[in-house]
Amino acid sequence: MEKFDTDLKLLRTEKNLTQDDLARLVGVVRQTIAYIERGDYMPSLGLAYKIARVFERGIEDVFKFES
Repeated sequence: MEKFDTDLKLLRTEKNLTQDDLARLVGVVRQTIAYIERGDYMPSLGLAYKIARVFERGIEDVFKFES
């Protein structure tokens, strides 16, 4: 499986959120946030949007999707 790059962990720690906090805010389990931070799981567009909104950023500012 191909990994992808994300600034999620940096943004999350800057906002003093735990993985559990972020998971609750976007409606997933903590493990999903951990997988996304490691680049092991690419979120759906809907989940990526929810995460980006928590940080008041665009999806492309949080996730680096490359073709």
